[in-house]
Amino acid sequence: MQKCLVTEAQTLLRLSGVQRVESVFFGGGTPSLASPHTVAAALEAVAQTAHLPADSEVTLEANPTSAPVSRLAEFGAAGVNRLSIGLQSLDDTELQLLGRTHSASDALRTLAEARCLFPGRVSVDLMLGLPAQQVGPWLGQLQELLHHCDDHLSLYQLSLERGTALFAQVQQGALPAPDPELAAEMYERGRAVLREAGFRQYEVSNFARNGALSTHNWTYWQCGQYLGIGPGAHGRFMPQGAGGHTREARIQTLEPDNWMKEVMRFGHGTRKRVPLGRLELLEEVLALGLRTDVGITHQHWEQFEPQLTLWDVFGANKEVQELLQRGLLQLNHRGLRCSWEGLAVLDSLLLILLPQLQEAWQQRIPSPVLGG
Repeated sequence: MQKCLVTEAQTLLRLSGVQRVESVFFGGGTPSLASPHTVAAALEAVAQTAHLPADSEVTLEANPTSAPVSRLAEFGAAGVNRLSIGLQSLDDTELQLLGRTHSASDALRTLAEARCLFPGRVSVDLMLGLPAQQVGPWLGQLQELLHHCDDHLSLYQLSLERGTALFAQVQQGALPAPDPELAAEMYERGRAVLREAGFRQYEVSNFARNGALSTHNWTYWQCGQYLGIGPGAHGRFMPQGAGGHTREARIQTLEPDNWMKEVMRFGHGTRKRVPLGRLELLEEVLALGLRTDVGITHQHWEQFEPQLTLWDVFGANKEVQELLQRGLLQLNHRGLRCSWEGLAVLDSLLLILLPQLQEAWQQRIPSPVLGG
């Protein structure tokens, strides 16, 4: 596995022509179960193939039970400088419901140890909208977490995944289905608590204080390029050579054994390549950019679409004007962004904004294409 991760990282870095890597994120599953030597080898491969500055953000996702303090220190020595801890709940019954093997006390102990090793660079996540979960006790968990957490916190709503034990229990009626109204209230009240505690909601689900934003995740929301290495990883980048000027969405083979066979044979295990058209890319710029408190600046939009401005697309539309008047959206000299109230209902805003972008794109005057 280690050898294949190194090989695929080298192959895709060369294919992308990337000169400099700003961040590395070990996630997707439980990478804290891997050997710190594997993490060190992967980082070494990145540093040898491209420039990896000494201050690049290198995050590792860790589960409380798979991350004793000695192991966390070894990951630090391997090059990790930020941790994301899958805490999820401070209620042992809820943790069992989620199929987690750690207890609330395990989680808080790991969090305290992680903060000693990586001060100011530890993130935790808290789940909301679980079956039978109530607003008051959940807010109590959040308040408790504020006594222990570092400078970054994520709030995630549970999505029931087919094939999980929790999904089956809800389907069979053994557990009540999550209540979306209660989840919305938890989210609204939770983000207010975090704002009061000095956290900036810099993205729909993510909160930071003292400037502790996740550089890596910010790249996603700014529609930056990224390479996905390992089984089932997703990437978005522009391959070099063969006249490539188109960004591709790439997915690596999911099954680890098959992925390794492909890497050994071809140097990488890319299973699917989808070229992204200009409109598709703009839809991503819009949907991802509006997740942030900064939104989409005019300069940022122009990098992807120099001809059709944000004013051209949204300035005269009646439905968009209504959103502006209701205070959910702001379109001004800086760009397009959600208000505090708008961020909480972004999905419903996109139901208006995405069709409007598609319509404006169809009606634009096509610019001449070089070479026919």
